[in-house]
Parts: sequence; C-alpha cells; structure tokens
Amino acid sequence: MEQLDTIVIGAGVAGLTAARLLADAGRTVAVLEARDRIGGRVWTDRSDGRTTDLGASWIHGVDGCPVAAAAAAFGMPTAEFTVGSYQPDGRPIAYFFPDGTRLTDDAARAFADDVRAVDATLTEVIAASGASDSYREVTERALDAQGWDDERVARVREFLEHRTEEQYGAWIEDLAAHGLDDDAVEGDEVVFPAGYDRLPAALAEGLDVRLGHVVTRVRWSADGVTVTTDRDELEAATAVLTVPVGVLKHGPLAIEPPLPEPVAGALDRLEMNRFEKVVLRFPTRFWGDDVYAIRQQGPEGRRWHSFYDLTPLHGEPTLLTFAAGPTAREIAGWDDARVAASVVEQLRRLYGTRAEQPTAVHVTAWHADPYARGSYAYMTVGSATSDHDDLATPIGGVLHLAGEATWTDDPATVPAAMLSGHRAAERILDREVPIAGLWARA
Repeated sequence: MEQLDTIVIGAGVAGLTAARLLADAGRTVAVLEARDRIGGRVWTDRSDGRTTDLGASWIHGVDGCPVAAAAAAFGMPTAEFTVGSYQPDGRPIAYFFPDGTRLTDDAARAFADDVRAVDATLTEVIAASGASDSYREVTERALDAQGWDDERVARVREFLEHRTEEQYGAWIEDLAAHGLDDDAVEGDEVVFPAGYDRLPAALAEGLDVRLGHVVTRVRWSADGVTVTTDRDELEAATAVLTVPVGVLKHGPLAIEPPLPEPVAGALDRLEMNRFEKVVLRFPTRFWGDDVYAIRQQGPEGRRWHSFYDLTPLHGEPTLLTFAAGPTAREIAGWDDARVAASVVEQLRRLYGTRAEQPTAVHVTAWHADPYARGSYAYMTVGSATSDHDDLATPIGGVLHLAGEATWTDDPATVPAAMLSGHRAAERILDREVPIAGLWARA
C-alpha cells in the first residue's frame, strides 16, 4: 500500500493550496480528484471557442485579497466588474416597473435610497436577532420600521428576496438571519476575461495530482488516515478533505469513524445551495450600450429578475442571469433551449421585438454534479457564523477539512477556499507559512 505524508482529497483551490504549501515544505503529497480536470468549482469552458466561467467568476473585493495577489503574480488579466446593489457611479442599472416600463433616473435613485434605508435598519435588527430567526424575519422587522405604504414596501421586499437568492442561492426563509453578514466587500470587484481556471492550473504546477480517482471511504485514527478510491488504497499520516458540504452530507463518501463534534453539528446546520448560471450570447446588444445591469420589479421578475452585461469582457453581446433558489429547483431537468426560451420571454416584456434569440447558451447544473451537489454552502436557520470555522476543527490530529464552507470571514468564495487550504497546511506543519509562498515562484 502506498505511503504518503499527506493525502489531499479534491483538486479545487483549497486542496491545491494546501498541497502546494505542503509540497514546498518537503512533504510527500498526492492530490486525489474524482473529475477528469482540476479546479473543482472553478471551471472555465472553452469548447465553443469562447471563454465562459461556469463556476466561480468574481473576486468580490481585491483589497488585501490573496487570490488577487496570486492572479497578479500568475499573470492573469482582470477586468473591473463591480456588481453593486443599487446604482454604480457611471454604470446605470436599468430598473423596470412591474408593468415593464423603465424607471426614470430619479425614481431609480429613490428606490436605491429606500434599499439603503432598510439596510441601515437591518444591521441593527440582525445584531439583536436570535439563532432561530430567518433572514425573512429580520428583513420584515426592518421593513416594518420604515412606516411606508404597501407598494413601496413590496418593491424593497422583493429586492431583498432577490438579493438573498443571488448571494446565496437560497430562499429568504431558509437562510439564517446572519447568513449575509459577509456581504460587504472592500475594493473593486474583478473578473477574468481569459478564464478563472488559470488560477488552479498555476497552483497545480508540479504537484502529484491524480485525476479520475473517486474517493469512497476515509478512515482515520490516531495512527493516521487510510483513503480508499475506486482504483486503490493509500495511507498517510494526515489528510486534507476539501469536498463540498453537499458531498459531505449526502455521499457517497463514507468517513469512518463518523465526524465528531463540533464538526458534525456545524455540518448539519450548513446546506448546499441551488445556484446556476445562465449565459446568453446575442447577435446585437439590444439592451443598449449604456446599461450595466437590468432589474425587473414585481411578480414578472419572480423567475428572471436580474441580468448583467458581460459584453465588455469578451467583445460579444452577452447577458448573464442566475437561476437561484426556487427557480433553480423549477428548471432542474430543463434543457438549454427551454431555459433560453423562458429568459427571452422575460426580456421581450422589457424590450419587445428588439430582444433577439441567443446565438449560444450555457446553463450550469451544479446541483446535479455528484462531486459538488450544489454551488456553495449557506447557513440554515439555527446556524451561527462560527459553524464555518467549527467545520474545520482538526479531527484526531490527522484529518483536516478545508474549502469555502470552512472559512467564517468570507465563505462561499475562492479567497475563502484558498485561505482554508493555507490554514490546513499550517496546522499540519505546526508552524506559520506565508501564503505568498503560493506565488513566490511565479
């Protein structure tokens, strides 16, 4: 049986970060990956000659961000694309009333002011909330405090519902009150016109990465870890387990003995979301050159309510929208043509016959991926922000969990995955390791 210092399970950013730092420290490390590619939920499709990030897309705030530093060192071109919830300076959001007419600039600013007012109240309400409170409950308290008429409340309420879906792919009643505490970012948001997958490719350079190795069982004890795959069995003094929450909870990976507390409790209170991307390419930019994003108010926006103009990134008229939460469940099993038809129907409510048929469509299905079972984790009602870090509690001194769900400050992001892999490597080495070591050789 092959003997190693450390086995890393999963070749996403968390696993590759841990493996890179451990290998650079002189440890023998193997990375086992079930898929036929590296990157995990960082996945760039180039099959049609285009560059389409089907998984992670953004760095949400470059200031002090290790992923931004790594991307710069690896020569990855970036483009500023700050999403913004309201009205970014110089990049207008086209808001549409429920009847399909566009809000004037003054009306859009007034609506943005309403959202800001509720957010200011919401900060105080969430601070006073309990573990059993949902995000719906705290937002309703914040709305009640405004003293507005029903129509004004309805518009901000649906915005908060949509924000919950877009941020965490969960329905507002299923998300914990503190589920969006990490929503604030510092610095510009950027995307990668040449593809986010250049990051894991650079991290994996020179590592022993074994693709197509499906791990079926992890056995741990004080003596070390035995990992069984569909091909072989390996032993190591330590292991780093970076599979997503959905796989940890719903298999088919078996962990023996079962995960102890506080890891088990934290895992029970976190859940994998439903969040899919829909990328549509068009013959022309029929929505106009001056529109950065499109938002539909009212019941017509129940399914497709927000669109983002990606045209400047690739030089081809492109819109991105999301199927999140209930909508992701609704369209599960639809083919790309049916999804596209549904999206275009909504766009025609806003733009009439100017809304064309797309020339290309990409629709993700992360919920159906057996090695992901969703896009990223969220806090269910009853969870606490500390559950993220508790999920990474070292087990028996030999087993370490890492990944976006195990990082409290900025979960559900690639920086969280990188930082969690860095933490796992430091715990195994029992010393501080500069994270800049990941890109110092670049």
